[in-house]
Amino acid sequence: MFNFKIIFKGLGFLLIVESIAMAIAMVVSFLYGEPDSNAFIIASGVSLAVGLTTLLATRKASKEMGKREGFVLVSLVWVVFSIFGSIPYLLSGAIPNITDAFFETMSGFTTTGSSILNNIEELPHGILFWRSITQWLGGMGIIVLSLAILPIFGIGGMQLYMAEVPGPSPDKISPKIRQTAKTLWGIYLLFTATETILLFLGGMSFFDAICHSFTTMATGGFSTKQASIAHWNSPFIQYVIILFMLFAGTNFSLSYCALQGKFRKVFKDEEFKYYLIFILGFLILIFVGLLITSGLRVENAFRSALFQVVSIITTTGYVTTDYLLWHPTLIVLIFTLFFFGGSAGSTGGGIKIMRIVILMKNSYYELKRMVHPNAIIPVRFNKHTVDSKIVTNVLAFFIIYFLIFILSTIIFTFIEPDLESSMGAVATCLGNIGPGIGNVGPAETFSHIPAGGKWFLSFLMLLGRLELFTVLVLFSVSFWKD
Repeated sequence: MFNFKIIFKGLGFLLIVESIAMAIAMVVSFLYGEPDSNAFIIASGVSLAVGLTTLLATRKASKEMGKREGFVLVSLVWVVFSIFGSIPYLLSGAIPNITDAFFETMSGFTTTGSSILNNIEELPHGILFWRSITQWLGGMGIIVLSLAILPIFGIGGMQLYMAEVPGPSPDKISPKIRQTAKTLWGIYLLFTATETILLFLGGMSFFDAICHSFTTMATGGFSTKQASIAHWNSPFIQYVIILFMLFAGTNFSLSYCALQGKFRKVFKDEEFKYYLIFILGFLILIFVGLLITSGLRVENAFRSALFQVVSIITTTGYVTTDYLLWHPTLIVLIFTLFFFGGSAGSTGGGIKIMRIVILMKNSYYELKRMVHPNAIIPVRFNKHTVDSKIVTNVLAFFIIYFLIFILSTIIFTFIEPDLESSMGAVATCLGNIGPGIGNVGPAETFSHIPAGGKWFLSFLMLLGRLELFTVLVLFSVSFWKD
């Protein structure tokens, strides 16, 4: 029988986590003496009250959480968090429209980074901090954060971890799921703190440094400036952000190995090798293209190309230049990167490098099987045979991903008639990237999209963040049958 009480129990606890995050933003508002502190007091109080009430009402819930309950809870968390997370925007007047507030919050928690704001620098510090912390929490995953604490409430963690952690095969660092969550968050905190210090030393204010560290490590891309990273014409700041975007797009289990000094294991990892190869390949093509077509100096062309390639492939979405002003061929290359994504087990969105590599290998081996029909040629990854179920899962993911992209683009053309803009909006929201192409490019926002379009894109953000299956399985009739 479906255990709804355990789902509400989990939601109750997670709402308390959100209320604490709001309270931290409230402290920021107090420090700067800005009026949005009242909005955070109310929003945090409401979230805390609802969370505690839900916990108390479900205190006698069964401690057993199955896979189905895990899928439902994980999907609901982002929706519930986005509803409650919209309250500070609405009450402060920063985003007075419900649709816009929900869109901005969903974009934050899913680390998409698409925004409706045209006046970022006019917003109070508390609201800017809240935008950043929504991405930071969503980056490593609200569920992964809670895994270190949920067992106290009698809620199992493995089902949640499997449903939420990105990638086709979540790699546990420790046999104990709670310890894995703590280790992941420890690495996440370490990288965030280190980047904050470096950005501060590079000339950012401490507030800007911590906000950008939050959104870099989450591969979210929200900035405290309307011009994003282009606001700082500093090579040092841009190279620091490039480095940490690379870290954020790498499997965190490899970061754990690197911190233990096991560098050989890192550089032997096949996904990491392809991750670097794809970045290098696109970097060379775009760098050469910029030298030929833009007239930029060598270092400027290299930095612009490297920044945008790393920003898009890791699905961070920061910009240092409007890439839509580049040569059309270079824009096509940037758009192609929309369908890559970071490594499995990273905070990046998108399809993921591991899936792309497995698909490439399976396609190549399929040609060999046609030449040698009696030969047994398994797909290998990191010198291990990939289970046929994983290969099937990867193939299914690709087919469903591109079907959703095509169908969603067709649907969205009824809202945004310009095909290029529709493709850009759908691709960037489904891939959790941020800026798109056309009317939703890096120099534009999503403010002009009609309300229906924003709700539709919000759903695509959720689909992309939870990698399709976690959400789509809820629409299956068999899922709800006992």
